[in-house]
Amino acid sequence: MNDTIFPEIEKVLGKGLHIDPASLYVAFEQVIDGRKKKGTQYPLAFLLTLLLLAKLAGETKISGAVQWTRERKEFLRQQLHWPKGFPTNSTYTYALSRCSGQQVAEAIAHVLIKARKTEEEERKSKDIFIAKNEENLVHTAMDGKTLRGTLKHKKEKHPPVHIMNWYECQSGIVLTQRSVKSKENEISAAEVMIHPTLVKGRIISADAMHTQKKWCDCVIKYGGQYISIVKKNQPEMYEDLQYFFNDPDAEKKEWKYAKTVNKAHGRFEIREMWTSTQMNEWFAHNWTSIAQVFKIRRWVQIGEKVREEMVYGITSLERQQANIERLMALVRAHWLIENHLHYRLDVTLGEDSCQVRTKKSPEVLTALNVGVLGLMDWLKVRNVAAQMRHFDAHAIEALHLLVGKLSR
Repeated sequence: MNDTIFPEIEKVLGKGLHIDPASLYVAFEQVIDGRKKKGTQYPLAFLLTLLLLAKLAGETKISGAVQWTRERKEFLRQQLHWPKGFPTNSTYTYALSRCSGQQVAEAIAHVLIKARKTEEEERKSKDIFIAKNEENLVHTAMDGKTLRGTLKHKKEKHPPVHIMNWYECQSGIVLTQRSVKSKENEISAAEVMIHPTLVKGRIISADAMHTQKKWCDCVIKYGGQYISIVKKNQPEMYEDLQYFFNDPDAEKKEWKYAKTVNKAHGRFEIREMWTSTQMNEWFAHNWTSIAQVFKIRRWVQIGEKVREEMVYGITSLERQQANIERLMALVRAHWLIENHLHYRLDVTLGEDSCQVRTKKSPEVLTALNVGVLGLMDWLKVRNVAAQMRHFDAHAIEALHLLVGKLSR
């Protein structure tokens, strides 16, 4: 632990409460505080921890977090050995506007990934039947989301906020995030974000917007694999794939085929997939490392309404890395970033109704919301709202989750 920061921990949290070096509190200390030191009453790590604590208890807005803290001030003073008052709405807003949402998201991801890695290593050491050298590519989905509460603001200093997320589909961890600036788009923002440490050993899936030659080149160069959907933004490739898979005279012996049928909650879905390696050489002169091309047919019936969709795509995954069943599962799992992350941010955490828009504050609040969902997934919580009510009634459990070492 940094010697220059350690006295602040004791000052805020006292000697009575153990702060684990692997805790989220200590990780928050690595986030750069953009405030001037003179007159600063609350360390940034303290503010982020209090705000995340209130969010775990179901408070979706800063004003709610302020009141939640005030209503429990005696409990918090006792647990945190904090002799002073607690932050106000303006204190939070000022501090959040001067730190980085990307750093906050990465601090939370670091703690969750380390905890999962430790748990996995312990599990492997006990299970002699687990292959030690098996390839274990981690599926990561990339997508953007606009914070609707930041729309329709006329002031130029308060532009709409659109955030790109890198989301681990299996663990529910957001590895990093970045706000898309007003004069750029998701494509250029993604190019800035991509980095070897973020890509190596991962399968990166993205929507059709990111099916770009440069993007695919970078993923392969940095040691990853890609799955990309092809639409009419790549007209030549789209037409080639459409013609290839719909050619009645095509040689189909090499093709692979899979089908799934799902029925639940009044929704009936048939999903079919065809894959081939016959187009690899055709695209090789322009595209990097295409190992398979695919076509997906989705047929969905909800009540009397029927919808059919054809989707085409490419991937660098060889068949020995991803047979057709796994590839179909990976393509479907990409949409967890919409259904499991973005939807819960909007509905459960009320993100779209948030009106905070001062400088970097919306990005930081999103990072904390993402942290709430990451912790819930770590705890294997099925009903986030119910768990929030539990934490509201048992705040000590949520507090130890933030200042102690993550364990299950």
